[in-house]
Amino acid sequence: MSTKGGHPNRRKTSKAGPKIGSGGGKKGLAGKGRTLKAEDRPWHKEYQGDDKPRKTQWKQSKERAKAASEGRTTNIGKARPSGPARRRRDDEPELILGRNPVLEALRAKVPATALYVAFGTELDDRIAESVRLAGNRDLPIKELARRDLDRRTNNALHQGIGLQIEPYEYSEFEDLLRISKTSGTAPLLVALDGVTDPRNLGAIIRSAAAFGGHGLIIPSKRAASVTAVAWRTSAGAAARLPVAKVVNLTRTIQACQQAGFMTVALDGGGDIDVFDMPVATDPLLIVVGDEGKGVSRLVAETCDHVASIPIAGEVESLNASVAASIALAEVQRQRR
Repeated sequence: MSTKGGHPNRRKTSKAGPKIGSGGGKKGLAGKGRTLKAEDRPWHKEYQGDDKPRKTQWKQSKERAKAASEGRTTNIGKARPSGPARRRRDDEPELILGRNPVLEALRAKVPATALYVAFGTELDDRIAESVRLAGNRDLPIKELARRDLDRRTNNALHQGIGLQIEPYEYSEFEDLLRISKTSGTAPLLVALDGVTDPRNLGAIIRSAAAFGGHGLIIPSKRAASVTAVAWRTSAGAAARLPVAKVVNLTRTIQACQQAGFMTVALDGGGDIDVFDMPVATDPLLIVVGDEGKGVSRLVAETCDHVASIPIAGEVESLNASVAASIALAEVQRQRR
């Protein structure tokens, strides 16, 4: 059957256009420009211009008075420094998330600033012990809405609990030399070349502290830093063993040699056996490389010796932290 005007189910009225307030139309879709920063808004208390409205001046004077009464300083109304950020990346606070990781970090006495618990979190033995340990250390225990904890953690899986840890304070390389030489025992330092796993870093810190090491040296680039994971893996040893960051590991090795240290790199193709090191009782720097790549060519050429660990069977290499533990244990055995 045919009808005049085309298909029988065809719409006979025009579709309604966009309504006011729906975002339709050219005017509704037009951009409104960038959002001004706080210091660029004349009505905001952080406004930096000379033509401050009286209300803005009042806000700034009120904030300064409040800061003075609390014994702190404020930069309200002052120009902020330009250029790079005032805090290094390592200085940013970090959150340990999850019931087991938080409990392990508290048990290991990782330096922390606050414990966060989301409202409505189901209490279990791990949550209860975490709260008790935090209370024993006088850490602030802050309850907050779960959505707020989601926002703080960028929606990571937190299981309703998070521990904010303090930024790790690195030592200077010169301090490590001084500490090792005034310790009363033969100086022993460890350096890492290309170790990027923070768990390996934490395990090596633990082994170095256990076997008489006086300090650890890590590169500032392309290497693991002392993060929450490294703290936890070190089982508290990171609080006892100083760690220094250096820009150039090869130059640091040379500086150790000039300070009277013998330097030994651990690598599978070594010229000596780690169980027969002739320099174990001397002031010593042991350099540990990545599990897969080992130490770099330049580092191997700079060190006085390259030592290998004999391996039986079909195992090609050892984990970096395992290799470091074996070498450090052998050094301690020979020194005894």
